[in-house]
Amino acid sequence: MEDFTSYDVEWVEPVSINYRGFDVWEIPPNGQGIAALAALNILREFEFTAGINPNMENPNRENPETFHIQWEAMKLAFSDVLAHVTDPLYMKEDYREWLSPEYGKKRAGEIGKRAALRSLLNPPGSGTVYLATADGEGNMVSYIQSNYKGFGSGIVIRGTGIALQNRGADFSLNPSAANSLAPGKKSYHTIIPGFLTKDGKALGPFGVMGGYMQPQGHVQVITNMIDFNMNPQQALDAPRWLWQSGLTVDVETGFKPEIAKALIKKGHDVNVSLTTGNFGRGQIILRQENGVLIGATESRTDSLIACM
Repeated sequence: MEDFTSYDVEWVEPVSINYRGFDVWEIPPNGQGIAALAALNILREFEFTAGINPNMENPNRENPETFHIQWEAMKLAFSDVLAHVTDPLYMKEDYREWLSPEYGKKRAGEIGKRAALRSLLNPPGSGTVYLATADGEGNMVSYIQSNYKGFGSGIVIRGTGIALQNRGADFSLNPSAANSLAPGKKSYHTIIPGFLTKDGKALGPFGVMGGYMQPQGHVQVITNMIDFNMNPQQALDAPRWLWQSGLTVDVETGFKPEIAKALIKKGHDVNVSLTTGNFGRGQIILRQENGVLIGATESRTDSLIACM
């Protein structure tokens, strides 16, 4: 009870990284948005456009080498984030170091031709809702909410109908772990609203729900739009991948079989999932140079784009 009565809502400063001229913004730890930024920091050491990287036979999205680099970058980012992210008051590592050019270059240099084990931590599950909104006056909101497992804690505040979340389920009971349980401490938190700007101007909100899929989804929709010139709806609809643990990566049924086979030869344990529920659910709004707003919504679940 003392933890509840002594708690005040915090206003935090978002963190960002410049990815090929675009600023990608995330909420800082104890959120896991830093995982998406750390992965992008590694990926910006590679070029995926035609004629720039001679080591890639077909330098575009539909290329085994592209996915191999993305998967290894995501695993490297998670290996740091899952080991160290918790309540920032308790963190011993400075998460800003994961956004430094030196970190990106070092980690990029660790990516070889074959899949590698990067972490022994297994991400748990999820339960989240995301929405994006914008108006003609330039106001934009990237919003995410989660009660986590099922209906959360199962405790409802009397007279309100509001169910309390159970994010404490992500605490570790290992006292030597960074995310160990302690009074008044905030646990590692998976929900991460995203935002995109360019040259100091807001382009729009984006987000992909789904527990530990979220930073992986953020990396995929951002690279789809920036590296592969997809519009927001194409960026959401493109077949997704999900690193599970170790060398295991799940892919959707739309993932090209010949690419999956090539990635297996590189040492990845690729599984084709017959369901879409694990691959996140997202929304994007982008403002064009002429002021027109483009909305995109998820094809994997109930969703809509509404103009008021």
